[in-house]
Order: sequence, then C-alpha cells, then structure tokens
Amino acid sequence: MSKYVVKKTPGDTSWFLHDRFGMFIHWGLYSMPARHEWCKSRDVSARNNYDKYFKYFDPDMYDPKQWARDAKNAGMKYAVFTTKHHEGFCMFDSKYTDYKCTNTPAGRDLLREFVDAFRAEGLRIGFYYSLIDWHHPDFVIDQIHPLRDEPNVKELNEKRDMRRYAQYMRDQVTELLTNYGKIDVLFLDLSYRYQEGKPYPYNLGKMKDDWEAEKLIETVRSLQPDILINNRTQVLQDIWTPEQFQPTQWVKHKETGELVPWESCQTFSGSWGYYRDENTWKSPQMMIEMLINMVSLGGNLIMNVGPNSRGCFDDRARAALQVYADWMKYNSRSIYGCTMADPELLAACPDGCRMTQSQDGKRLYLHFMVYPFRRIPLPGLKGKVDYAQFLHDGSELIFKEDVSVTIMEGTTWETYDAVLELPVQKPNVLVPVVELILK
Repeated sequence: MSKYVVKKTPGDTSWFLHDRFGMFIHWGLYSMPARHEWCKSRDVSARNNYDKYFKYFDPDMYDPKQWARDAKNAGMKYAVFTTKHHEGFCMFDSKYTDYKCTNTPAGRDLLREFVDAFRAEGLRIGFYYSLIDWHHPDFVIDQIHPLRDEPNVKELNEKRDMRRYAQYMRDQVTELLTNYGKIDVLFLDLSYRYQEGKPYPYNLGKMKDDWEAEKLIETVRSLQPDILINNRTQVLQDIWTPEQFQPTQWVKHKETGELVPWESCQTFSGSWGYYRDENTWKSPQMMIEMLINMVSLGGNLIMNVGPNSRGCFDDRARAALQVYADWMKYNSRSIYGCTMADPELLAACPDGCRMTQSQDGKRLYLHFMVYPFRRIPLPGLKGKVDYAQFLHDGSELIFKEDVSVTIMEGTTWETYDAVLELPVQKPNVLVPVVELILK
C-alpha cells in the first residue's frame, strides 16, 4: 500500500485519487467574441456587444455525445462543465434568471444534454459554478467588474445587496444538485482579495463572507453529502486546485501541513474559453509531461477544452485530445490508481525521469522524459524488482544487479547495485514508460 496519508475530507475522494485525469469545459457567450472568457471585463467592444451575443447564441453543431467520446478516448475519467461563468450567463434552465441558454436561439437546456451524454459514456460529472456574476443586479461592482469605471459606480452599488446575490447562488446550486442526478464535483470559483490603498471600487474584492460561503457549503452537503467541493470559497473542503501552475511537491494544507487531494487545472492554450487567434498551444510532449508530473506528486490533472460558439471542439483541441488518446491507450496503467512513489524508491529515480507507483505498492513506473543511453542505474532497487518491461508493448527489459561497467579489458569504470538495460533507439512513444513489478 502507498505510504502516504492523505487528509480526510467531507466528500468521497476515493474515485478522485484513482482516476487522476479529467476534462474541464469552459463554454458560454464568450465563445462568440472568441477572445478570452474574461472579455466582458477586459474588452470594451465585447462588453458593448454582450446583448447581441445573447440574442444570437445558437450552437447548432453541439454534439455532447461526440464530446464524451473524445474525452473517454483521451483517457479522461471525469468532466467538469461551466454551468455559469463570470459573465453570469447560465448554460442550464434556471427558474431564477432569464439570462440563460433556453432564452437564446439554442432554446434548450445545454447542461442536461452534457450530463446525459457523459454519464452514458461512464464518465463522472462535475459542475463549475462561478461565484462571480457580472450580470446579476445585486452583485456589487468591484475592481474586475465591467462597470468599474462608470462615473456613478457608488450610486449603482448603493442599490446592490450581496445577501440577495448569495441567496440567488444557493437557489441555483440547489437546482444544479437536485435536477441532474448524482454530481461528483462542484467547482466554485473564486474568492479574491481587496486591494488596499486603491481608490473605490478598486479596493473592493469578494471573500467567504461575501459569498456566505458556510451557508453555501451547508446547502451543498445537505443535497449531496459525498460530492467533492474545491477550496475557492475560502472554506476548505475536499480538493485543492492550483491553476496554470505546476507544483513541484505534493500540495499541503497551509496550516496543518497535511497532504491534501489536489488537481492542477490547465489549458491546452493560454485561454479557458474559445480564443480563435490565441497561438500559445502546448506541445504534445509538454501535455504528456504535465499529466505525468502531477500524478508523480500525488495529484490529478484536469485539462480544459473551450468549444466554439457552434458547439464544436476546433481542430487544435481535437488534435490535443488525440495526443492523450495515443499515449493513454498503452500507458494509462502508470496513471490510473497511481500516486507518488514511496520515498525510498524515489531515491532511485534517474535524471530526466518521473516515477509513479500503484497505490497497492506492487508496481513502479519510470517515465522517461529524456530518453537515456543503454543503461540506467537504479540505486536502492537491488532485491526489489521481480520483472521489468516496457509498458507500451509489454516487451521484457533486462534488470541486472551488482553490475561493473568496464571501458577496456581489466579496467572497471563504475559499479552499480542495480541497472536497467534499454534499447539504444527510443521507442516510438512520446514518453516511454517502464513498468517494474516489485517483489
């Protein structure tokens, strides 16, 4: 069994710690301007056209069954869908607002179609719900709100009441957790600090008291006790969610130092929403390495796709998903049900390599980010390995103990207690994986 003790949480993390890989889906009206999901805040032109986006939103090519097949084929085990992003537009049929997909030319509950399609493929279901709402009349204008530079912002805020907005959130979350069956993850986003010393309204932020976070969490737990809730309300719950950042160690509880369940939230490109002209898409090598890196540190990876306004994954997104599909088809055993290798085994990890270990402790996986030449010393593994093979094809690799390497007859160069012999030519795999079956 794994030697790492992970913090107990209110929700059931057992499946989460096994499945390791998920899909994030950021989709909303911002797919129409196609230049970042924050364009309503950052882009005056988009801000002035938001009524038109609502008027013409018509994802006529939306096929969630294909999305679900793409996610499953890529090796993803769960998917988190944006039910409402910061723009305030709801992708579900809420009775608490008219600002929803059923009132656009789409004319139907897009979230329900997602849930039905992904559940049919055996994927677990997650909902993203934005704590921020730039459309709701009671959401107090602050430093990131689209109306922050209006000359009468103080007067506008006098009419706004965050208590009414907090109730609105609880009402909508109740809908989400009542009307769509069992939900596995609730991703609430996000608290942000006040900017001290800044002029009004730039000195306004939103923290747990603004969200009435304790009441919100209590509502969630009363409806679905086992659901996993992230940590972005400031009321710490089940999963920690570093974003666009790769930790270099297992994420820990800030106060107690306990190891926590966590996932790294990442994008294929530099944007979460569909961004037509964005060109910083990650390389195939980087994408595979990100997944391996996170699992090697006891974490998960959730990779985001931003569908376009017609409801399609574009060519770049499909190509990125295929990278995962090609690699996971043969190497998923080093990801599912795996975690950080035991400390005494990590000491044997070669340069340019990452280790994962099955949670039952019986198998150790070496991921070669940099493919080595012929021999790899594995100090400390003497007497521990029963069999070695490449994972992609199950071909045997020679594992030797007490090896002396000579550079010429009678001259010993180095001696190793354990060595793995590899073919000179790298296999046709982005990141080759060696499986060591332990005694």
